[in-house]
Amino acid sequence: MKAAVKRRSGSRWVGWLFVLPAAAFYVVFVIQPLAMTVQYSLYKWDGIGVATWTGVQNYLRVFTDPDLFASILNAVKLIVFFSAVPVVLGLVIAATIRRIATSRLALVARTVIFLPQVIPLVAAGITWSWLLSSTGLVNQILTSIGLEKITRAWLGDFSTALPAVGVIGAWVLLGLCTLLMLAGMSKIDPALYEAARLDGAGPFREFFSITLPSLRQEIGVCVTVTVVAALASFDIVYISTQGGPGNASMVPGLEIYYLAFSERQVGLASALAVVLTVLVIACALPIQWLTRERKS
Repeated sequence: MKAAVKRRSGSRWVGWLFVLPAAAFYVVFVIQPLAMTVQYSLYKWDGIGVATWTGVQNYLRVFTDPDLFASILNAVKLIVFFSAVPVVLGLVIAATIRRIATSRLALVARTVIFLPQVIPLVAAGITWSWLLSSTGLVNQILTSIGLEKITRAWLGDFSTALPAVGVIGAWVLLGLCTLLMLAGMSKIDPALYEAARLDGAGPFREFFSITLPSLRQEIGVCVTVTVVAALASFDIVYISTQGGPGNASMVPGLEIYYLAFSERQVGLASALAVVLTVLVIACALPIQWLTRERKS
């Protein structure tokens, strides 16, 4: 008996030894920087000189400074483009591809739709900056069909800069959502669809009664990933608009970068980073809870 207990104890320690490298890496590169960010957020510091204790003043400024709070609101607005649009369109496109799964068109459609996901975000931002410029392809097409009155520099206009960035983000994330939905649909029992057709159900009835309820977890993953991408957006905004014109497309990730490395307000940047982290967690956890699989 004692020998068996010793073997189990030894096995437990061997398991911890396997976990130790990953745990150490996580502590050093995730937990420690997060703790230091919280610490910096309580000080007024330029990154070089002596830090001055300010308590929660940096956090109060995040919520009272119009420019800083507007960047958070812009990130929330981007959720509509980064999350709602790719998830809804991904569902529709995946359902369409599933119905033509045996044709060559389905393979081509999957490849074309997923292609933006493998393109570097910097390249995507540069390409869309050309397309949406005042002399870009989008305005050329609008002019050719008689809609020259609505042409503009889409990324340089105060009213359209943020939606234009959202369109770029939706284009990038659409492929990921579509493939995740397709993967979820592949595990649905075909007998369910056959039974529904025997009962006289049409495509819409099949979609809302069988496909949609069966994709609870896949939808949860898509919404979580895209919401986090919207709140933590940086690359696309930096390349396409750099937060302009003015602060029309400024987002927290870019604001943190400017505060820390351009304006030398490390404490304020850290406070905004902490607020952004809490906002991401506050959005992600309810989504995961609502879309997790319920056990009967």
